[in-house]
Amino acid sequence: MSRTLVKDALAATAPRDSILLQGWVRTRRDAKAFSFVELNDGSSLKGMQVIVDATLPDYPAVGRAHTGASVEVQGKLVASQGAGQQWEVVAEKFTVIGEADATYPLQKKGHTMEFLRGIAHLRPRSNLFGAVFRVRSRLAYAVHQFFQERGFVYVHTPIITASDCEGAGEMFRVSTLDPATPPRNEQGGVDYTQDFFAKQAFLTVSGQLEGETFACALSNIYTFGPTFRAENSHTSRHASEFWMIEPEMAFCDLQGDMALAEEFVKHLIRDARTHCAADLEFFAKFVDQDLLTRLDFVLERPFQRCSYTEAIEILTQSGRAWEHPVAWGDNLQSEHERFLAEEHFKCPVTLFDYPRTLKPFYMRVNDDGRTVRAMDLLVPGIGEIIGGSQREERLEVLRENLAQHHLSEKDYWWYLDLRRYGTVPHAGFGLGFERMLMFVTGVPNIRDVIPFARTPGSADF
Repeated sequence: MSRTLVKDALAATAPRDSILLQGWVRTRRDAKAFSFVELNDGSSLKGMQVIVDATLPDYPAVGRAHTGASVEVQGKLVASQGAGQQWEVVAEKFTVIGEADATYPLQKKGHTMEFLRGIAHLRPRSNLFGAVFRVRSRLAYAVHQFFQERGFVYVHTPIITASDCEGAGEMFRVSTLDPATPPRNEQGGVDYTQDFFAKQAFLTVSGQLEGETFACALSNIYTFGPTFRAENSHTSRHASEFWMIEPEMAFCDLQGDMALAEEFVKHLIRDARTHCAADLEFFAKFVDQDLLTRLDFVLERPFQRCSYTEAIEILTQSGRAWEHPVAWGDNLQSEHERFLAEEHFKCPVTLFDYPRTLKPFYMRVNDDGRTVRAMDLLVPGIGEIIGGSQREERLEVLRENLAQHHLSEKDYWWYLDLRRYGTVPHAGFGLGFERMLMFVTGVPNIRDVIPFARTPGSADF
């Protein structure tokens, strides 16, 4: 007999004389004549109630079916006599596959998020994390669906790279040299020509630059993969390893870039609302009571667009005492971004035309010479969720930008070639997948929407 997943059994339209379920025991209640076992296999939030009659030859095995044990049940799917469920299974055969004793950490009681992070290998079995990772899986599928339906080509950009896309230098080095006795060059520095790649190599902070090369051949492309930042940030919104979605479009300007970003965010929310309804309702009940209202709010309203300069004026005239003072030329902080989205505009906001000095070398300089065609998309509750720009397609301006950022043309020779050979206006953006998951689930800490969080001082599991 082939296995039936709990979610499919729960969705049955008629009783079944024979069904096979396999999963883990969530709870067990014993009465005189029978036991109730709640079995969950991770396919849905809700488990299946199994009734094991005391007259069953296998009944003694029920005594070993403690919380956390894995079991196999063969029986009949019948209409439930109890409230709150349509179906239950009457066991005809009950087998304990793997026992779990009283030390199993996920007993039926409340657990703190800190405690669950310490058992990241077991936390997917809890209701909350089962729901988080089902939503993560569905949204990853929705990402591909969005771009594939629009004719984008999926490109796998390298994890190991020699170029720093952001120019911030916060990169993890990849090396096979002995750190205790590395080879030295004539100047006394480490001789990286003797390293594995014969030069310094790093874990990528973004697939964008390589993505641009493919956009300048295949027109519309996207990447979706892990990225890394060696940034010593201990906030609830930063991780050292996270996933990024980065589309890049040839023959596209900032307006087209903003339109796609806004459409993309709405697509992901709509998909989650459609396909993850039970899990989202769970989050709305136990994590964030305003979640569904906020998601629908973003779906129903057009995004407001506002220039950085206008945003500074709004913030300056707000009368607020900011923790971080506001001035033109400064980075906006989370408190500023959230004020704009949640209190001033009361809707998602796309900010554009940022000061040139704040942004990386690859962004297209506006005619004023002071600003670049950059955009950040802000959503209520989180702040920035997408960052993007039109790229600088003019060779001489790009060379000037590299010089201003003290970057070597020799290191970016291939990137400059894109401007020498058939240059085109092009644009793209990056969406942090975990930030999007935080928004869609209401889970407030990035450590709780990624299977095994990598943060400063922590690389467990």
